[in-house]
Amino acid sequence: MAASVCRAGREATKAFLGSRSPVVLGVKSNLRAVSYAQALSNVPDTQISTLDNGLRVASEESNQPTCTVGVWIGAGSRYETPKTNGAGFLVEHLAFKGTKKRPQAALEQEVESMGAHLSTYTTREQTAIYIKALSKDLPKAVEILADVVQNNSLEDAQVEAARQVMLREMQEIEHDSQEVCFDYLHATAYQGTPLSQTIIGPSTNAKRFTRADLLEYINLNFKAPRMVLAGAGGIDHKELCELAQRHFGGLSTEYEKDAIPVPAPCRFTGSCVTARNDDLPLAHVAIAVEGPGWNSKDNVALALANTIISNYDVTYGGGKNLSSNVARAAAEYKLCQSFQSFHIRYSDTGLLGMHFASDKHSIEDMLHVAQAEWMRLCTSATDSELVQAKKALKHSLLAQLDGTTPVCEDIGRQVLAYGQRIPLEEWNARIDAVTAKSLREVCMKYIYDKCPAVAAVGPVEQLPDYNRIRSAMYWLRF
Repeated sequence: MAASVCRAGREATKAFLGSRSPVVLGVKSNLRAVSYAQALSNVPDTQISTLDNGLRVASEESNQPTCTVGVWIGAGSRYETPKTNGAGFLVEHLAFKGTKKRPQAALEQEVESMGAHLSTYTTREQTAIYIKALSKDLPKAVEILADVVQNNSLEDAQVEAARQVMLREMQEIEHDSQEVCFDYLHATAYQGTPLSQTIIGPSTNAKRFTRADLLEYINLNFKAPRMVLAGAGGIDHKELCELAQRHFGGLSTEYEKDAIPVPAPCRFTGSCVTARNDDLPLAHVAIAVEGPGWNSKDNVALALANTIISNYDVTYGGGKNLSSNVARAAAEYKLCQSFQSFHIRYSDTGLLGMHFASDKHSIEDMLHVAQAEWMRLCTSATDSELVQAKKALKHSLLAQLDGTTPVCEDIGRQVLAYGQRIPLEEWNARIDAVTAKSLREVCMKYIYDKCPAVAAVGPVEQLPDYNRIRSAMYWLRF
């Protein structure tokens, strides 16, 4: 495979105001030269148009010599059944195996000759295929995208080659304890629902998928009303709309029941799952409560709460000078190698929690510190720490959008999730509107006295009993 054609990762973890890593300590960016207000005023507007077939075209023009353009599709493992779980991930791999017009070698050569990069990723609710190229090559980039999305040849040899790659990736993921931990967290939190399924699916499915199975998946999910053509960089919106009409105007809008499929509600279950393996060097533990979905007004307050909790890695340094209570305790008492707060959001639900990796002797102490910080935020979050969190979150929002590719991803995700791209000025106003009192109320709503979902992988013999973990979700005060 040519170096210019690559996968962006199994699941995109960064999302606007919600991710596994909302704030990273010590972020460096080019924002120091200007004030926050100046940087905010320099952010271009996002223009959105809709074609007759329902395809949304959204772009941000910044007069750069490069651009990123891609297709974001409302499809992922949540839309799959136990029998089809993993089909979307296999289809993603086939994006690089050639089309009816372009065999694999020709596709790779054409992308590389442009100096471009073709990338894909799949999450539980979204699939993305995008290209970073020179702005002058925008017409060719859009034409290649349309060809990859609509005309995948799905030849038996290509399917088999993609299947073997997928099976190798499954083996690699099995050795990634953090990924396994998050998959187990979904499995226990959303047990019996589509969100419990992994993105990659079981190996039994991967081994038996046929061309007909994949064609059925594409015909069911790759419809214009569930797609966004997003662009950022040196892009003219009118030109992008014309290119979209030319190359995507023929996309089907028809469904068997004349309606866009809506994912069934996925109930959250407070529960615990462990996969003990004493041969592993570190225990990975994730604890989460049910958070709100994409459109909840509570997300900004929860993002600020996660910012206060922050993240930590032993390489950060800082020790007693770290602003986060959890990070300070972790560093001073050597409780873990790393931890992160996260809010993984879906259309109607989410997982709000913390993950840490520690040695087997520190599991209980680290869990105690993490849950105690949750309780403190629910009962006694202060104005001073909120002021600091607001500054950090605002900086993080700007720092995340440094480059055409992250901006394009942000546009595609937001238009799929919200139906629009919320301007940074509006996020800024929402952040400023949060008070210490409202932060405590929102944390109380989602965290206090709620049954958590817990997943643990590795040497986890000393993980406390679930009832003890549950009892630490409230404080008795007289």
